[in-house]
Order: sequence, then structure tokens, then C-alpha cells
Amino acid sequence: MPATTDRFSRLAALKPTRPIPARPAALLTPGEADSVGRLLGAGVANTHFGEHLAIRNWFSTPEFTEPSCIALELLSRTRNESLSRKTRTALEDPTKWLFLDTETTGLAGGTGTYAFLIGLGWWDAGGLQVEQFFMRDFTEEYSILHELSTRVVERPVLVTFNGKSFDWPLLENRFTMTRSIAAPKLAAHLDLLHPARALWKLRLGSVRLAELERHVLDAPRLGWHRENDVASALIPQFYFDYLRGGPAEPLAGVVRHNQMDLRGLAALFGKINTLLSEPADSANEIESLDLFGLSRFLQRRGDADRAHSACAQALAIGLPAEFRPKARRDLALMAKRRGEHERAAEIWLDMVADLHEGIHACEQLAIYYERHAKDLAKAAQFAKLAVAALRRQRANSRDLLLTARFARLEEKFLQRVARLGRKSRLSSQARPRDARVVAEPKASSGFW
Repeated sequence: MPATTDRFSRLAALKPTRPIPARPAALLTPGEADSVGRLLGAGVANTHFGEHLAIRNWFSTPEFTEPSCIALELLSRTRNESLSRKTRTALEDPTKWLFLDTETTGLAGGTGTYAFLIGLGWWDAGGLQVEQFFMRDFTEEYSILHELSTRVVERPVLVTFNGKSFDWPLLENRFTMTRSIAAPKLAAHLDLLHPARALWKLRLGSVRLAELERHVLDAPRLGWHRENDVASALIPQFYFDYLRGGPAEPLAGVVRHNQMDLRGLAALFGKINTLLSEPADSANEIESLDLFGLSRFLQRRGDADRAHSACAQALAIGLPAEFRPKARRDLALMAKRRGEHERAAEIWLDMVADLHEGIHACEQLAIYYERHAKDLAKAAQFAKLAVAALRRQRANSRDLLLTARFARLEEKFLQRVARLGRKSRLSSQARPRDARVVAEPKASSGFW
């Protein structure tokens, strides 16, 4: 009951009647000479640093998604436990989230790159409120940075797509360049590029936001389309053309592109939230490669049980041939970590003949038969099998680096064979000399 009460209290906090500490100021109507302001449907915002254009829209889709405790826990985990706890605590309140995306004068970053359009979004009344700051020329940069700082202070949890590497470092640099507007402090920064890459790169290859919308989010169902979208590579040139007196019409497409990125970002969180919250064995409509990606993501974030379940289901559904050996290897390693050594050995046995994973499988089987099955002869047999495979691959390789690697691995296995031989002889010498009954060696597996 407390959890249900807490969930409804959060939903109530998103209603439009809630008090907002610093509501955006009223906008002035652009003057007759301000053609770009009228074209973009913008108003003129005034700050004590000057003016800039502001475009405000509210969208009913994507709808607000209640963050799952399980998803937030997984998305917050890093190697730094203190930072993980801090991020997890900050993410608990979605009214403090601020979706951010920028359009810039260049994609390389650096001190000469400006963010001429800053798009922000936040949950409001069950939908997404979007506000965009546009500078008509470089003299309006202080004004939009001041307005951005105000919004971040109100909602200090950033949600971005590649924002940790590009958008926010660029903006921090612009704040520093002003020497008069301090960069606001963030309570947390959730970059969705990294979980999206883990979950969908195996299937899609490209995890650009537009590709994710097309193949993962079903953007047409959510109410927007990218058919006439502006290519990101053209956006800087459109802005420079406008500054030089060229047409302003392409900028309307840039503003719409930024709006769709913000909506896609919010919808992407909803998709990731659902995927990370559901038990892997209940996700019947998920592609097998997505399940394999989910398994690898869960492994890295320390959720071993769900990672094992997702990997097993991906194999059961049917992975493409090139991914099956990797998935079986992961499944065997997870079984080994769970203490299921016999199950892991069964999987390794199925992989011995594989061109890429066979040598690793032989190594794992040698370890299993030596340490767990206590069959030194069988352990030596798999080690010798690995040596033979390595010699064949070394003979057929024309890559000097790869040949050297094969030679090092071969030496490693030869040392294992020698050690197992010594261990076997010592074991034989330790047996009672007057033992009349000697156990027959175990029969070799039919696999051989």
C-alpha cells in the first residue's frame, strides 16, 4: 500500500495544478521586422542579459512513464558506489527531470562551437512540455544560457542522448566562456545512449535516435514522423546561411527536428524503463538479438539471474548463426559463476567444434575435468585438442600478430599438458602398491 500511495502522489504532482517555483515568464510577440520569430511561432523572451526567441509547445505523446525502481537501480549502477547511490536518489523524483538536446554550429565541439538552439522538455500534465531557446545572432548567447541555467536549477536531473560526451560539456564550456554566468550544478545526468547501444546495437547496427524511433519506438503511433526531417549534418550550414542573410525557412525544420529529438528521448526512456522492469521470460514480443543485448547489459550491471534468463531465452527463440556461439559462451560462463559446473561443461562440449569459440571451450573443459570431475586424463585430452587446433590455425594464418598470439596460446596449453602429466604421475605413485583392483579409466565421451 505505501508503494501504491507513493506512485499516485507522484502522478498527482504532474498535474497542471501543481505549484511551479519559477514559471517561465510571459513572451512578447515578435515585431514586424522579426521574420524568423514569426516563422518559428516564437515569442521574445527578455532577461537582464538581453533577448532571445523562445518556442513553447505541449505534447500529449509520449505520455508520462512512471520510473520503475528496478530500472532506476540498473541505470544508476557504476563502479563508483557513492556516485551510484547519489544518482539513484536523484532519479527518484521525475518532476526534477529535464530532457535536453541542442543544435549547434558544429559537431566537433571546441571553443568555437555555439549551441544556437537549446531544447528542453519536462513531464507536465501527463505529457511533455517542450521549450526551445533560439539565438538570432551570437549576441543573444548570454540570454539563452541564463535562461537554461534557471531551468536546470529548477530541474537538476538531466536526461540526454549522448549528452555526457557532447551536449553538456559543450554547454559547460559556453558558460565558462561568458565569465559571468556560472554553469549550474547537476544532481544527476542520465545518458540514454549507453543503455540504448547495449540493448539494440546488435540488431540495428546504428543506434541513432531516428533509427531507434523507426525500429523500436514506433514513432508514427506516438504521433510524429521523420519523413521530411532535416539531416543533422546540414543543420550548422542552415544556421550560418541565415546569419549571412540567407533564407530562414530551413530553420523551421531545424526547430521541428529538435522537438522530435526531445519527444523521442522521452519515449526512449519509457521503452528502456519497460524493458528493464519486466522479467526476461515474460517478454514474448522481444527480438532474440534484443534479448541477447539485454542479457549483456544486465551482466554488466550485476543482475546475474535475469541476465542468465534473458540469454537462455534468446537462444531458445533462435539467434542468427553469427551470434549463437557468443551467446552460448556467455550462458556457459554464467552457469559456471552460479556454480552449475556440469551444466557449463555440457554447453562447452557443444562448442568444441566451433571455429572461433572452440579453443576457449577446450580450455574451460580442461579446467572442469581437472578441478571438478577429477579426471586428469580427460583434462589433458582437451588441452591437447586445443594445441592441435592452434597449430592448424597458426599454419593457415598470414597475420603476424595473430600468429604470435596463437603461438603464445599454444605454449600456455603445452604447459598445462605437462603439468597435468606430472600431476597424473604423482597421483599414480601415491596409490597403495599392494592394491589388487585397479579401477578402469572412464570411457571417453561419444563426442570424440
